[in-house]
Amino acid sequence: MLAISAPMVVSHACETLLIFIDRLFLSRIGPEPMNAAMAGGLSSFMLMTFFVGLIGYTTALVAQYLGAGRKSQCCVVVTQAALLVVPATLIVFSCRPLVYWLFGLMDIPTAQREQQQMYFDILLYGTPLVLLRTTLSGFFSGIGRTRIVMIAAMVALIVNATANYVLIFGHLGFPALGLRGAAYGTLFASFCALMVLLAAYLQRSNRLEFSIGNCREFERTIMKKLLRYGSPAGVEMFLNLLAFTLIVLIFHSHGTVTATAVTIVFNWDLVSFVPLLGLQIGVVSLVGRYMGAGKPDVAERAALSGLKMGWIYSSLVLLLFVSLPQQMVGIFAPSESNELFLAAAPLAVDMLRLAALYVLADATIVVFSGTLRGAGDTLWAMGLSVAMHWLMVPIVFVFLKVLNFSPITVWLAFVVFFLISSGLFFLRFRHGYWKTLVVTRD
Repeated sequence: MLAISAPMVVSHACETLLIFIDRLFLSRIGPEPMNAAMAGGLSSFMLMTFFVGLIGYTTALVAQYLGAGRKSQCCVVVTQAALLVVPATLIVFSCRPLVYWLFGLMDIPTAQREQQQMYFDILLYGTPLVLLRTTLSGFFSGIGRTRIVMIAAMVALIVNATANYVLIFGHLGFPALGLRGAAYGTLFASFCALMVLLAAYLQRSNRLEFSIGNCREFERTIMKKLLRYGSPAGVEMFLNLLAFTLIVLIFHSHGTVTATAVTIVFNWDLVSFVPLLGLQIGVVSLVGRYMGAGKPDVAERAALSGLKMGWIYSSLVLLLFVSLPQQMVGIFAPSESNELFLAAAPLAVDMLRLAALYVLADATIVVFSGTLRGAGDTLWAMGLSVAMHWLMVPIVFVFLKVLNFSPITVWLAFVVFFLISSGLFFLRFRHGYWKTLVVTRD
């Protein structure tokens, strides 16, 4: 578990730092561009998430075929996923007007709405890059060679940080593009990471081991499996991120002070949560491999190993959130004194302390949902996760906009829901139904 998951944790940590650095650089300009990047970036990724989840199931399928001793089928899975990229991109682009409508519906201040729409538009052009990266990352994660995924993510981080420094602030003879420069830097970084993965996939040794030259065509059986088992994961990701995006937009519509506080806290929340997704990929890969090999007891041991790793990591995050909240919020202070930031900082500190309550719950949810997904019990995992997220949307709206509760009270309700959700995932894991599933049976 450590050998497979550690590179993926580092990989997702790099992805988190990429986003974090974007927000950090933009905060030097002022809170408004930082808030716009948060809402616009979430909205662009939200439109892609169904296909990211669907295509991301290549990890579990590749792992199960590898465990079953059918290596030649692994690259067939990759080909089927790649065939979905073009239609997926067209569907994502066609949904752009719906996001414009959503921005207007939330009554976000005009200055922020215009900036976040521009940021959203530029990032949306990176859809095929994101989906192709997901396809190739799924292959390498499934066969257990996660180091190349880590290297690609590190390349993206370095390229993004450099490009943003140059383009946001206008160095090396380039004009200062601000928020627009941050978006361009993100696209270029994604392209460079894709090139790293593609070069590794087409490497001669990899082509020979997995017979890549013989799997360039449509294969109906595997496509059906990808659609059948990946669709619930895609629906889950899309609906969850849509709900999360709505929650962020509702907070942003409460006023610029609340918007700034929530943006700062969610930036740190990403730092604590996204690396856990790397651990989840390790869980999916190992559980899928041992289930494919007909060893459900070993798959369960792998899941519990993942849980231990997740709790160790999250315990360190908990200590940081509790002991250093003022310093963590202060990192996002603008270069010059800003009244908006000074007003938002105390609220952000209180929210960050409360966020410490659910970091262990995050690890529990990530590991057990990864276990269910790796075994093929994707429909139940989707149902629970989606239900919990969408119950939060009306609660946040009513508490904040109708009953006029304080943002800190609403945030506490948000935390409690995560704690309940982790308990329900644990109960499904203990039930053991997932250990009876066999995905690779034709």
